[in-house]
Amino acid sequence: MRPKAKTKPLRRPKPSARRNEKRKTQHKPTRPPPLDRQVVAPWIAKRLAELYPSTPIPLQHRDAYTLLVAVLLSAQCTDARVNQVTPRLWQLADSPEKMSRLAPAKVESIIRPCGLGPQKSRAIVNLSKILVESYDGQVPADLDKLESLPGVGHKTAQVVMAQAFGIPSFPVDTHIHRLAARWGLSSGKNVLQTERDLKSLFPPEEWNQLHLRIIFYGREHCTARGCEGAIQVREGGGLGKLCGICGSLVSWPT
Repeated sequence: MRPKAKTKPLRRPKPSARRNEKRKTQHKPTRPPPLDRQVVAPWIAKRLAELYPSTPIPLQHRDAYTLLVAVLLSAQCTDARVNQVTPRLWQLADSPEKMSRLAPAKVESIIRPCGLGPQKSRAIVNLSKILVESYDGQVPADLDKLESLPGVGHKTAQVVMAQAFGIPSFPVDTHIHRLAARWGLSSGKNVLQTERDLKSLFPPEEWNQLHLRIIFYGREHCTARGCEGAIQVREGGGLGKLCGICGSLVSWPT
């Protein structure tokens, strides 16, 4: 009899080859299309108006000048702390004329609980002097002139424009910046981009109240750690805590 031909044993595929075959057969999960900002934005504005029909200004003040000083003090400080400090400051000086005659050290002794005391006290005294010398002791209702004052940045100037003079403005703080990104209303790259995006989505007559409503909602519901955000979850993030608005946007029809 003829001897049987020898057959080579079958080789098992290498682990890397098996993994590659497995990858080919797996289907990547499809992400939902991005939310339509033009559709989502009016719904969010309506929902916030239902939650916050009135929008009281958080910082206690008497006029445009005391509001300007209070907003300056609120940098890296809570509104509640500022409201505890300002009554004592107003007793000492509640006008540019009175404040301009004080030594910064005297102002600092009162505002120290707000943080950054040396810088803020110098800014308050110096801007008061400028208001007396250049604007007859009045706060100018002009964004560029406000931003030229010591210690007054873009956000502070916009808050004064909106809340003291009623001029449509959209100051973006940390809450607004966070929520605009979570709701897909802005790319969230920086606050100036967020401001431009929000101004393009909402009519100017809504800006002054809307920016306060977003702040209120961010403080009470869509907090930094208390909500994962609609966009993050829609794009494959976790499924932990979601606030009411984010929860609705996660399941928003596409």
